[in-house]
Amino acid sequence: MSTTFGVAYYPEHWPETRWATDARLMREAGIDTVRLAEFAWAQMEPAPGDYTFDWLDRAVELFAQEGFRIIMCTPTAAPPAWLVQRYPDMLPVDDQGRRRAFGSRRHVCPNHAGFHAETERIVRVLGERYGAHPAVIGWQLDNEWGGGRSTRCYCPNCVAAFRRWLQARYGSLDALNDAWGADFWSQRYTAWEQIGAPILTVSTPNPSHVLDYYRFMSDAWVAYQQRQIDVLRPLLPEGRFITHNFMGLFDEIDYHALAQPLDFITWDSYPTGHEDRWSEKVYTPDETPPPHAYDTGDPFITEMAHDVMRGLQNKPFWVMEQQCGFINWGFYNQAPRPAVIRLWSWQAVAHGADALVYFRWRAVRYAQEQFHSGLLRHDGEPADGWHVVRRLQAERALLERLQATQTPAEVAMLLAYDDVWALDLQPHHREFRYWRHFGAYYRALRRAGVDVDIVAPRADLSRYKLVIAPTLYLVDDALAAHLHAYVAQGGHLVLGVRSGFKTPTNLVTEAPLPGALRALVGARVEAWHSLPPTTTYRARFDHLHETPIHLWAEALTPETATPVGFYTTSPLAPHAAMTEHVVGKGLVTYVGVWPSRALLDTFVPHWLDRAHVARLLTIPDGVTVASRQGEEGRYLFICNWTEQVARVFLPLKGKDALSGAPVGGDIPVPPLDVRILIV
Repeated sequence: MSTTFGVAYYPEHWPETRWATDARLMREAGIDTVRLAEFAWAQMEPAPGDYTFDWLDRAVELFAQEGFRIIMCTPTAAPPAWLVQRYPDMLPVDDQGRRRAFGSRRHVCPNHAGFHAETERIVRVLGERYGAHPAVIGWQLDNEWGGGRSTRCYCPNCVAAFRRWLQARYGSLDALNDAWGADFWSQRYTAWEQIGAPILTVSTPNPSHVLDYYRFMSDAWVAYQQRQIDVLRPLLPEGRFITHNFMGLFDEIDYHALAQPLDFITWDSYPTGHEDRWSEKVYTPDETPPPHAYDTGDPFITEMAHDVMRGLQNKPFWVMEQQCGFINWGFYNQAPRPAVIRLWSWQAVAHGADALVYFRWRAVRYAQEQFHSGLLRHDGEPADGWHVVRRLQAERALLERLQATQTPAEVAMLLAYDDVWALDLQPHHREFRYWRHFGAYYRALRRAGVDVDIVAPRADLSRYKLVIAPTLYLVDDALAAHLHAYVAQGGHLVLGVRSGFKTPTNLVTEAPLPGALRALVGARVEAWHSLPPTTTYRARFDHLHETPIHLWAEALTPETATPVGFYTTSPLAPHAAMTEHVVGKGLVTYVGVWPSRALLDTFVPHWLDRAHVARLLTIPDGVTVASRQGEEGRYLFICNWTEQVARVFLPLKGKDALSGAPVGGDIPVPPLDVRILIV
């Protein structure tokens, strides 16, 4: 398939007499694909069994006749009012025990049998009607599973399903009680019916109970998605895809499990909104984000989300909703300049996107998204985004050459969703958050100029020279053996604080820390200190003079490892603060402190050099670099997120991918622009 430029289109929002005009304007901009019907259940079926597909048939035929490709969506994210009236208990219950109401979207319980049946029915009807249509190239299931605080339902249907899930997981109540540590506070269960949802307790609920409930609800959405796949797949000719639009750093569903049955991953990228929503999630209060213009969003946040999405299947992905103007749900909703919209598009491609589907076609005049811009303004005239997409057509030949090229990452980071949940439940330090620790290492790798794959801990790691697991929290012997095999064959593994601290059921290990990882690390954690903001420890490391330590510190006693850092002026002195351990042909580094930027900017290049990882470029603050490998060579994407000219030094000879001009040495990158080089 050639490069896709698409747009989300809602024919039900506009007079039918306007559709042909919209199709013409799409063609003029270079749009070749439209996404239809994702929230249109009430228009398809205004009353039970009363199907009114005539309007959608006409929309499909209009776009098909004009040569557009169509992505059809299942409309299950927005069940109609009559369905809620039929099944009032399909409305979810929140963590305060309140039944949610109709009037928005995602108002569903994923464990409701009636809703399951209605889902399968409407998906089957749609698949039979449009599955074999020659213009329908693929399907998007639902919309943003878990979005809008809809992941976790606590209704009686879910509690009953949770009990069945627990029985399948543990087999017996004795095993469950042991796994949860249920002797604490007399919580031992003697009948499955005694187990409820972990909400509305007088004090905090058992964290093992909560963690399993989070896992259960994640599994419920994975199973609900599979219901749609099982209905739809037999109705589609070979070559038609099934996908879903993920949400980047959203972490309430195990995206590794959700991604597994899909043909490829798509996600919804809104850089200014992600900065508002996720900055606190990925930065501690005293950290300074990278320099960037006011309307670009934080480039590291968006890039990390792209890399998470690519790593779910370790192959190129699509952006199913690409921001093309201001949005309506951020803090300030600033309007991005045209150069920024183009830069976001190339940033997505740089990190593995093979398609860009912009949201939305035209700004809607009513309801909840009135202030969300589109490629057209409310009056139907082209907005900045339309002109940007049209300009990108001049660069389409390069986009075609990039199709299906791969990201040649030699470095991976390990992301475990149940580690996120367990640490959120018991952070022990109010500023200790999984993504903040993860983000510190990620940003250091990106500043060092390397591509990063973000993969599951149990993924095949054999292709990577360096693997970093900032907080590998819940660990069993099987995971420890998997990592040992990677290192023994020559890999370099970096582990951060709190690794190996707990078992998979969220109990503190009874073995000396770092638990199941102790033999791999070759050191013992003697003590761990949670440091308040007013407290600073100090440590001295190889390659780095004495440096302050904040937030978290662990005292390490080497057993078979070698210390490479020691505490100096702190209660943990003279214990080691970092160790290295040779295992087979490889190396394990344990970092026993919450790392400062100075520490990471010293050690990350050192680790890369020891692992023989080639760095792309030395880049200044405010610039990012990513690459894709193709037949012509390695494509380097150098993005300048500032309003000043940036300069990078290319030690190799190459050529500009757009102009073909030879390049090398000092290379200027204009403000809010991208240089694409082939080396």
